[in-house]
Amino acid sequence: MSFFTFPQNIPFIFANFADNKKNNNESMLAKIELLLQEIEGLQASNAEELEALRIKYLSKKGAINELMADFRNVPAEQKKEVGMKVNELKNKAQEKIAALKEAFATQDNSAAEMDLTRTAYPVGLGTRHPLNIVKNEIIDIFHRLGFSIADGPEIEDDWHVFSSMNFAEDHPARDMQDTFFVEANAEDVKKNVILRTHTSSVQSRVMENTQPPIRIICPGRVYRNEAISYRAHAFFHQVEALYVDKNVSFTDLKQVLLLFAKEMFGEQTQIRLRPSYFPFTEPSAEMDISCNICGGKGCPFCKGTGWVEILGCGMVDPNVLELNGINSKEYSGYALGMGIERITNLKYRVNDLRLFSENDTRFLKEFEAAN
Repeated sequence: MSFFTFPQNIPFIFANFADNKKNNNESMLAKIELLLQEIEGLQASNAEELEALRIKYLSKKGAINELMADFRNVPAEQKKEVGMKVNELKNKAQEKIAALKEAFATQDNSAAEMDLTRTAYPVGLGTRHPLNIVKNEIIDIFHRLGFSIADGPEIEDDWHVFSSMNFAEDHPARDMQDTFFVEANAEDVKKNVILRTHTSSVQSRVMENTQPPIRIICPGRVYRNEAISYRAHAFFHQVEALYVDKNVSFTDLKQVLLLFAKEMFGEQTQIRLRPSYFPFTEPSAEMDISCNICGGKGCPFCKGTGWVEILGCGMVDPNVLELNGINSKEYSGYALGMGIERITNLKYRVNDLRLFSENDTRFLKEFEAAN
């Protein structure tokens, strides 16, 4: 015995359902065709109108998203056809909006280029880079002491960078972890092609081609294979000085160092020399200045000592003179070298080396008054 009786009009009900789906499909295709025609004729006279059009057709509540919401009612056998039409509609709308936006940008640029009545001022002027500011100050100080500028290549050979500067063939500075090698030669280390690690190579080139008296400074960029951090970089800048003549003494060097420190950091600056070692000078020293922040009283910057190291120096080793064709029995000389970034850090209290190479205009504008 059945407790459920099928209605007599079931075939009629299913027929109506199928007809409704068919009608919905045809209605959706008609909507798509109508929207395509609308989009082809879109116009906008300003940015506000363009944004209103974008919202009307492409926003989450826009006409195209509404069609996509109705897509689930499309019969499975017709989803491909309708889906392609919907995608075509969306692409057309995006292309039209993008074209109108580009047209606005072109019109704005053309108007700006053709506006002959526009005043030439104010013009945003650039600033000198802080490293160039400090480099020029250093050059000016040594120029007044009679030093001339010498320059040399940044891609160098081993001889001018290391061998002529009295570096032993097994010196750690030649290792891959310290030096960028362009072309390495295991059989003859002197034939290695490298990025110079210091501007001493310029001193070598001058000495091998010039007889004393020699009084030069060598500013330039150098490279070392170091991890980049706030206190180190893979490239940086140096200024080295060389003076070779008869009867040059350590006293001459000390006087030049004292004058330089006072000119760069102020008349109240004091200097201190500490014994050190460099392959190309003997004797060698490192020079400290009284901290220009606390005046030598002790602060976190100078770690409470009152002194800050700024450069290395010494008397040119006689071997270096002989290797570069200068008679060490007749001539003597002194050399010194400093990092421009180091001097800039002290002068302007910049505590992150990376700022010098990131070209952040906000940082560079801080040096407008120093130009």
